[in-house]
Amino acid sequence: MKLRIHGGRVIDPDSGLDRITDLYIDNQLIVAVGDAPEGFTSEQEIDATDRLVIPGLVDIQCRMREPGHTRKARIASETRAARHAGITSLCIPPDTLPVIDNSAVIELIHHSNAKAGNLCHLYPIGALSKELQGEQLSNMASLQANGCVALSNAFAAFNNNLVQRRAMEYAGGLGMLVVIQPRDLSLYANGCAHEGELATRLGLPPVPEAAETAALAKDIELVAQTGARTHFGQLSCARSVEMIRQAKRDGLPVSCDVAMHQLFLIDRDIEDFDSNKLTLPPLRSMRDRDALREGLADGTIDCICSDHQPQDQDSKLAPFPSASPGISALETLLPLGFRLIDEGVLDLAALIDRISTRPAALFGLPAGRLAAGEIADVVLVETGRMDVCDPGNFLSAGRNSPFKGWDFSARAVQTLLAGKPL
Repeated sequence: MKLRIHGGRVIDPDSGLDRITDLYIDNQLIVAVGDAPEGFTSEQEIDATDRLVIPGLVDIQCRMREPGHTRKARIASETRAARHAGITSLCIPPDTLPVIDNSAVIELIHHSNAKAGNLCHLYPIGALSKELQGEQLSNMASLQANGCVALSNAFAAFNNNLVQRRAMEYAGGLGMLVVIQPRDLSLYANGCAHEGELATRLGLPPVPEAAETAALAKDIELVAQTGARTHFGQLSCARSVEMIRQAKRDGLPVSCDVAMHQLFLIDRDIEDFDSNKLTLPPLRSMRDRDALREGLADGTIDCICSDHQPQDQDSKLAPFPSASPGISALETLLPLGFRLIDEGVLDLAALIDRISTRPAALFGLPAGRLAAGEIADVVLVETGRMDVCDPGNFLSAGRNSPFKGWDFSARAVQTLLAGKPL
């Protein structure tokens, strides 16, 4: 189908484009921006007047709960929620059940996505070690050949640093991105709250900053030793931001992201023991939150992810330390991003870069750009209209959001995936 989107403010951070113009799509591809190609006759027109036209969002950390945990959510429900929220590309961590350490699991994920209608592009992240046990290396070459865009051990620990080093060397030799969530599990010690006065007063098991920074220091040293291109996920501490900043100054091949909720919520927000605010890493101090915002603004932090973790109601009804951590975050990713603009943290082009263009580039995905020859993943965004967040209206199977009642000033009103409107 030949389609024209007209009258919208088209923003493409990759090229610096930001103006009211037209977008021309032929089948799955953008064929022109601005003037129509010679002989182009549109079969469908979309009026984007007073709306933003941006690349589809790219979420590099999204748990679909399928395969293995389908009582919490399914690929069908979560891709529907993502598409409705303007997210067109999703990276799935390897800690599914079974683990993404062989081609059969990858095929199962794509089969489930096709059965659900292919509402989003799904990109599996393969396991660095077999069954995420941290003992034997996975068949990384096979995972790469079958479409994995990166390799990770998710939340699981390696049994020793030598195995991790060998895994990073192997991945680096294949030219694959290594994704690490820096965690020292011995320092976590089943904690659930940021170590400090609040955790002590509330009687909650603490998680010190060193549970992240000690692991990060070791991991950065392994990057220096192996040269493996490495992405650090879901940072939460001011000290972590400074360590990444120094690693970049030293020329190491590192990048990192932050989960959107860490840019807004702090440890004092858990005083009401709302388990929807239970996250790992935990919500940190105001100082940490401000450092994350500063790192995002100056480019130390490369991108923002949702860290989407849908939970069923029973998982959140346990006492705070025993409840399941995580936030249902797909449908708040874009609106919270625009709150960063409202609060002066980022400008519009920088926000789109951090939630679309840059994550796509880091993970090597064909997304994040609006230019001739690119896949037509496009989102129309309406701004200025005030909506109140109501998790009861989420399309995700997970309603575990801490943002109930928050005012949002932006929303996706139409999403095209490879030129196909929702």
